[in-house]
Amino acid sequence: MNKKVSLIGVPMDLGQGRRGVDMGPSAIRYAHVIERLEKLDYDVIDLGDLGIPNPQDRARNGENLKCLDEVAQVNTELAERVHTIVEEGRFPLVLGGDHSIAIGTLAGVAKHKKNLGVIWYDAHADINTGETSPSGNIHGMSLAVGLGYGHERLTQILGYSPKIKPEHVVIIGARDLDEGEKQLIKKLGIKVFTMHEIDRLGMTYVMEEAIKHVSNGTDGVHLSLDLDGLDPHDAPGVGTPVRGGISYRESHLAMEILAEADILTSAEFVEVNPILDHGNTTANVAVALLGSLFGEKLL
Repeated sequence: MNKKVSLIGVPMDLGQGRRGVDMGPSAIRYAHVIERLEKLDYDVIDLGDLGIPNPQDRARNGENLKCLDEVAQVNTELAERVHTIVEEGRFPLVLGGDHSIAIGTLAGVAKHKKNLGVIWYDAHADINTGETSPSGNIHGMSLAVGLGYGHERLTQILGYSPKIKPEHVVIIGARDLDEGEKQLIKKLGIKVFTMHEIDRLGMTYVMEEAIKHVSNGTDGVHLSLDLDGLDPHDAPGVGTPVRGGISYRESHLAMEILAEADILTSAEFVEVNPILDHGNTTANVAVALLGSLFGEKLL
């Protein structure tokens, strides 16, 4: 993995319905993420946090897209910053914030990759559109936007669409899908490892197959990890918890296998909500998983 890491925080909660996730980047920093990576001999530059607008009205607009203007603005700035990080030959590590920030991360990274592979580690597929979303929350649409589905204010960030191809995407840990998402997943033929597959086949098999899938015909791999992919028992501080998730130990194993594969070119960790947490547990989990992802070993 690239030993030069540029970290950027996106303290945004405009893409979802529960306040507090805007404090996620601060919580992860407080859990000593920079010190953890520096101890592993990474050259870490902390670029600070993006500025986030504060809209007066968070209600749905006529297109069922809450805070569209603000989410588009922040993701455009994030895409430009990530684009610059990659140009400088550094590894972009983005801390959220809600999962709508993946729109900007993918736009900035994929600008440099003709065929970017994506591992979407999440309880949800985030592949809704304004037409299918029950809530209008854009954090549930970010993968769809990357694939070219959704409002053009979002899909056309940095002037191109789609950012990624469905055959290069793997979703891991899914256990809460809306009907519209199920239909689009089937239509596009996206590879999904639900909790059923993880329970039945084991995390080692799932990760090995996922790595094969996202490495086939790609020129880079991005990890988008939502902490609600883990079971709420292990990661309580998330806005949309779903019982029956991936365990803490299974997640460490997944990160360790990814580290050994040495395929990642960018990553983001999102949806840490300190207001809903207990003693910063979820941010500490995020940092521990980042340690494994970046090559930390017991011996």
